[in-house]
Amino acid sequence: MASTPRGEDSYPDPVLDAARAGIDLWRVALLGLVLILMAVGFSLFSDQIPAEAMMAFVGVLAVAGVFFLFGLVAGLFRFSPTEERRTLSHAVVDSLPFGTVIAGRDGKIAYVNQHYGRFPGAMNNGVPVSVPRLFAGYADASEAIYRLSRAAKDGRSAIEDIRVPGGLGGSQAEAGRVFWYRVAVRPLPQTDDARKALVAWSIEDTTRDRESNETAFRDLQRAIDYLDHSPSGFFSADANGRIQYLNSTLADWLGYDLAEFNSGHLNLKDIVRGDGASLLMRGRGDGEIRTEIIDIDLVRRNGTALPVRLLHRAARLADGELGETRTLVLDMSSAPDTEEELRAAEVRFSRFFNDTPFAIATLDGEGRIIRTNAPFGRIFRWSGEDKSLELQKLHDLVGEASREKLDRALAAALAQHSEVEPVDALLSVEGEHAVRLYVSASEVSAGSPEQINVYALDMTDQRKLEAQFAQSQKMQAVGQLAGGVAHDFNNLLTAIIGFSDLLLLKHKPGDPSFSELMQIKQNANRAAGLTRQLLAFSRRQTLRPQVLELPLIVDDLTVLLKRMIGEKNSLSVEHGRNIWPVRADVVQLEQVIINLVVNARDAMPNGGAITLRTSNVGENDIAGMKFEGMVPADYVLIDVQDSGTGMSQEVLEKIFEPFFTTKELGKGTGLGLSTVYGIVKQTEGYIYPVSTLGVGTTFKIFLPRYLASTEETAAKAANAAAPVKDLTGQERILLVEDEESVRAFSARALKATGYEVFEADGGEEAIEVLEELEYEVDLIISDVVMPEMDGPTMLKVIREKMPNLKIIFVSGYAEESVRRDIGEDQSVDFLPKPYSLDQINSKVKEVLRRLDKEG
Repeated sequence: MASTPRGEDSYPDPVLDAARAGIDLWRVALLGLVLILMAVGFSLFSDQIPAEAMMAFVGVLAVAGVFFLFGLVAGLFRFSPTEERRTLSHAVVDSLPFGTVIAGRDGKIAYVNQHYGRFPGAMNNGVPVSVPRLFAGYADASEAIYRLSRAAKDGRSAIEDIRVPGGLGGSQAEAGRVFWYRVAVRPLPQTDDARKALVAWSIEDTTRDRESNETAFRDLQRAIDYLDHSPSGFFSADANGRIQYLNSTLADWLGYDLAEFNSGHLNLKDIVRGDGASLLMRGRGDGEIRTEIIDIDLVRRNGTALPVRLLHRAARLADGELGETRTLVLDMSSAPDTEEELRAAEVRFSRFFNDTPFAIATLDGEGRIIRTNAPFGRIFRWSGEDKSLELQKLHDLVGEASREKLDRALAAALAQHSEVEPVDALLSVEGEHAVRLYVSASEVSAGSPEQINVYALDMTDQRKLEAQFAQSQKMQAVGQLAGGVAHDFNNLLTAIIGFSDLLLLKHKPGDPSFSELMQIKQNANRAAGLTRQLLAFSRRQTLRPQVLELPLIVDDLTVLLKRMIGEKNSLSVEHGRNIWPVRADVVQLEQVIINLVVNARDAMPNGGAITLRTSNVGENDIAGMKFEGMVPADYVLIDVQDSGTGMSQEVLEKIFEPFFTTKELGKGTGLGLSTVYGIVKQTEGYIYPVSTLGVGTTFKIFLPRYLASTEETAAKAANAAAPVKDLTGQERILLVEDEESVRAFSARALKATGYEVFEADGGEEAIEVLEELEYEVDLIISDVVMPEMDGPTMLKVIREKMPNLKIIFVSGYAEESVRRDIGEDQSVDFLPKPYSLDQINSKVKEVLRRLDKEG
């Protein structure tokens, strides 16, 4: 079997190549036109053309046909447009490491490379969007995009760095991060195959470079600050003795104002007494770069002497000339003069050495430990009972995976390398104990084996936090996926529920098909409940409290809960008599019960029994329960009890903390119980765990009893006594929906009640329909999320012609997310998906009736 060349597999095919398709089409059309004209000519003048000439022409065509067939077989000609467009110029554009769009000055796209298509939002239903449209929804980018668009129209080159909080696509995981994009436009030279002037747009994500530069700048500022305020002085001079740098400590010692210091204005002769300046400028005679210790006096600005010790290094350039010097200055005016003061200084250093939170050790040339401070044994989990750390190889204290990198770092330190890359390692002891090792060379002293310094940071907690953060990001990605699935599923459910309603109008209860239709509708409504849970999980669902009967909620969840806990666990449900109503969000309350039952299942690895109970708890009973912080009142109690392993008092104190979990890594986020706690508190309730090791755990949830006000009772009675509403009408309605099945059901539902309905499958077609109707419609019903032009964008365009227009937006997402897109426009009503026949007719009637009252 012939293998495909590697270049064919790895070639980054462009997203769009409009020019190639256009050229091929014209060539085929031209050839076809020529053949047609010749055929017409032969038919009209056949009696005037000699038969020999016609036979000769046919023979030429036959020979040409055979030639092209042989050429095609031999590979001289190819039909593949992909191969034809892989020219050198195309290959350059297709392999660019940033997004590139070739377009006309009017914005029409001619060519898009593959890198551009990877940007979030760059593709809309498989069709690339222009660069200005890619940034259209970001306020911070508007001015820059306007300048670039003007430059493109004028045929000028321009480049802008655009700041986008959260990045293109608006990932929730990166909501607090600022992304930067470098966008450029430049005119292209006129070519023979281009029918109009073209410009090249490029877009590159420069966030990482920006962050690296900012981090490097902050590190530089921090290093300068450390050097400026170090306990010792420091200065640097050039080959002519001009001081280039002076730290704050030395400036204070010498009496100079650092704010007035300018590089090169101060000379070594100004601060060094006598011939000391020449001593510092000569360097070593052999040209070797080494640190010299020089005891000398410096001169303060007021002329007094300052005795110092200089650790001085003078460098030589490649041509042998003296380079810049680096000098550390120690103030010897307050140096200890007696042996007792020296001992006191040693004690102070020893205390500092052992009290630091860093682990510090010195090693010999073979990597064996010579000396450590107190935290070293703690961080490296070394008890020291069986064997001392002294002369132990550091190599043996870290895990095998990190030993090779550690050996390279120790070798670099022995070779006196100035920069040694830190080593991240796991310890060889049991458990996930991580450290970061900083290795540097030690000053070699006569008779001392110490050659390497090692500083260690305990990274165990940070590693756990990083793993928990990664897990939370994964859960957020799952939530976004769930929200997208639920949104599409809502469209399907709208059609199923709607067409079921239409069929139920024709099939009454006595009809044989009535029960089957009711089963379809009821199961679709159950599926709608599942999508609400998915949307709540992805935080795209409107969460609203309502009056609930807890036994009904628990019973509805029983089937789902039994499926979740598995066959080796049993679930029983017990309800008290006459359970009081509560006011809560049904989706949130279901989430609380599901989370607690799942936790109960996980607490019984070998199987067990889970019991759900509901009961009333009066105000008098609360006082005797002695639960801390609970206000005496009437509550409805939900008990979730398991026969699992139980929890210790230490675990009970932390279970509601975010990211705290007793489960293995990868089997829990530590967010479940903290979410439960937050939901219960938002409902003005209380939750308390009661647990015994080896017996089991019971979570007690107290929700306030709901008592309806007089106004609510009267309103409920009025609604019950209200006559059946008249849902018919004769107004003109424009229905805008890209999902064909949803649009078909909605149109039939509205037409059945007397309305005159016009349809459009998107925002652009809706505007065309309105123009044909001369903007004479009474109401628009529109989906929010649509290709090309979404609902809010369409509304802004229509508002210019119809400022008083009433519109109903339908969406499977939360109403709050739609409101964010339309601002403070209160003339917009909202109908959530999925909706039934009665719901859409009722909403339309409500809006039109309100419109009549306002008119």
